[in-house]
Amino acid sequence: MITVLQRVREARVDIEGRTVGQIAHGLLVLVCAEQGDSEAEADKLLAKLMKLRIFADDAGKMNRSVQDVAGGLLIVSQFTLAADTTGGNRPSFTQAAKPDDGKRLYHYLVQQAQALHTVGLVATGEFGADMQVHLVNDGPVTIPMRMAPQA
Repeated sequence: MITVLQRVREARVDIEGRTVGQIAHGLLVLVCAEQGDSEAEADKLLAKLMKLRIFADDAGKMNRSVQDVAGGLLIVSQFTLAADTTGGNRPSFTQAAKPDDGKRLYHYLVQQAQALHTVGLVATGEFGADMQVHLVNDGPVTIPMRMAPQA
């Protein structure tokens, strides 16, 4: 799975002019399932992002996790994270999971996040929808992560 985390002061997802997911401070999580990914990669990704110390402590050091600060999670599917731009000017998305697998893994990740992240809001976009994502990046702090399938 490929993920881009953005520490945000606020973020929301709109579809056709209506807000479907919104958080105050926390993490915007853009996520893409790749070919060969399973629930194991989703679990590993979620464990890592919940503990990643990217929020400031009282001394101003990045030493707190999203759970430590009771921040929100806005989880948005984004298959374009799997883009391969090495061959020409049109990206290839062949490494992205097939839509049914991507949707299943996205929903699994969201359900696990809702079960584990009890100190903050877990909001979502809508898998496969044309979404407008609005955010105020805090820092800015933007961190790419990849959880490769187990060999």
